[in-house]
Amino acid sequence: MSSDPCSFSSFTRCVTKHLNLSFHLDFDRHIIRGKVELTVEALEDRFSALTLDTKDLKIISALANGQPARFSLGPKHSFKGTPLDITLPFEISRGQHVIVEVTYETSTSASALQWLTPEQTAGKKQPYLFSQCQAHHCRSMVPCQDSPSVKHTYYAQVSVPKDLVAVMSAMRDGQEDDPQDSNRTIYRFRQPVPMPSYLIAIVVGALESREIGPRSRVWSEKEFVDKAAFEFSETETMLKTAEDLVGPYVWGQYDILVLPPSFPYGGMENPCLTFATPTLLAGDKSLSDVIAHEISHSWTGNLVTNKTWEHFWLNEGHTVYLERMIGRCMKSEQFRQFDAIGGWKDLQDSVNTFGANNPLTNLVPSLQDVDPDDAFSSVPYEKGFALLYHLEELMGGPEVFMGFVKSYIQMFAYSSVTTEEWKNYLFTYFKDKVNILKKVDWNAWMFTPGMPPVKPQYDTTLADACIALSQKWIKAKDQDLSSFKKSDVKVLSSQQLTEFLSLLLHEDPLPLSHVKKMQEVYDLNAYMNSEIRFRWLRLCVRSRWEEAVPTALKMATEQGRMKFTRPLFREVYNFEKYRDEAVRVFLASQAAMHPVTSGLVAKDLKVGASNTTSL
Repeated sequence: MSSDPCSFSSFTRCVTKHLNLSFHLDFDRHIIRGKVELTVEALEDRFSALTLDTKDLKIISALANGQPARFSLGPKHSFKGTPLDITLPFEISRGQHVIVEVTYETSTSASALQWLTPEQTAGKKQPYLFSQCQAHHCRSMVPCQDSPSVKHTYYAQVSVPKDLVAVMSAMRDGQEDDPQDSNRTIYRFRQPVPMPSYLIAIVVGALESREIGPRSRVWSEKEFVDKAAFEFSETETMLKTAEDLVGPYVWGQYDILVLPPSFPYGGMENPCLTFATPTLLAGDKSLSDVIAHEISHSWTGNLVTNKTWEHFWLNEGHTVYLERMIGRCMKSEQFRQFDAIGGWKDLQDSVNTFGANNPLTNLVPSLQDVDPDDAFSSVPYEKGFALLYHLEELMGGPEVFMGFVKSYIQMFAYSSVTTEEWKNYLFTYFKDKVNILKKVDWNAWMFTPGMPPVKPQYDTTLADACIALSQKWIKAKDQDLSSFKKSDVKVLSSQQLTEFLSLLLHEDPLPLSHVKKMQEVYDLNAYMNSEIRFRWLRLCVRSRWEEAVPTALKMATEQGRMKFTRPLFREVYNFEKYRDEAVRVFLASQAAMHPVTSGLVAKDLKVGASNTTSL
């Protein structure tokens, strides 16, 4: 059996080296008619059968080197999909290649795809499609070895209606009229760097682009494109900073695509084309964090990849570490420390949500029979970062530890790794400090649930003002409320204001009189920065300010970033008087939500399948 608990594919017996994709997008039926040619290398002699991952695909035919091949679909698994078994009409030897061609159609409910109606876009005139394959959804778009342990190059040609533009996680390779249909255009793409299937990505819509640097463009609907070009103007500086830290950027182009509001994540590191949420465009200072994070993934994640999703922290912990190193170079060490304090708080939130004994809070969880979507949280990001920061302190500081990170990336570039391989390399690199490394409680860090065994001592300089102001509000009696002034928050950066609100959310709810006074003095309703607005609205609802409920539900549905949408719905749901309203608003907006988001919010609000439309 394969050692990836999330895949059916037979990668101990063969590996995919290249994919050649042909997509025909049908916006009326909400399906892709697809053909994929997989170049497969045998890893054993007398090789004559393979298994691919699929999910909700209609398989039309299979060929091997142009000859018809027998195929059959196995039983459907709840989240892994359906294994596709293909028998070759011949045998090949270890090291030989075969081209396996599969013709198929996707389902209207493909979990990788969201088809938007024109009304759900900014322009309101054209439909829109985007994909999100991480972690295990590529198989609903392409039959493949859908495991991050397998890396391949790809080529694609995509036929779309004339008014639409297609972009993919690859270098653009020209376009032409579709010879079969003069109302359509074919866009071509090539990805010469081997990468895992979860990084295959496509977007089709009324897209425009602007140049923002020598190797970067920003893409979005025309309504957002100039704003986006302005907001993302620091991209090249950030890329250069990353290259100085970890070596050359190997992917050629680094473009950013701003998606419609229903995109469920802050960003997605698709190669050559980072996906970003439009919630970043509200003059939001978390924008530089998100882009620094996605840029960092070009090395940790995309170039060096976790071998299975159980080792997801290798992708995310190192990426957060690099992102904060970029912040250190571009801003200051104090800023990195302040960021790390916020990350520790996010980790506490995740541990509280899952429960401190939940094995999904392990740095390296077992995902046997676990849906990776259910396991997603800030644990691999922030517990991973905390371990790397702890090791940085033990090994001699940021410069010394960055030497290891850079060497680790060069050692494992273009391959996939496990925690064991990472740890062995750490011990090899720091061979003269092995006695210190042996004192680390590795079992507690990696295989024990809850908070880490060591809390790093971060420098609180930038956090002190936030702590002081939050304590002043917590301790204030009604007669003290007149002492608060607008200048309290005017001297804080947007990150500090976010932190001030986070601290209040970690305490018992403030009296309603205090929250109303806070609005009167600070006018927090006027802030459009989504990180601030999100926390402020949660604070209001938690203190039972009824006027805030419609505003909170509006934010939960106007955008679909799960980091905001799920907690806002949960907050209103916990306000007894408005519980039914939370459910009503969810049901009314569910059809417009991303399938992953609506499924998880339904679980949060305990909405049974009985009273929802099909997800």
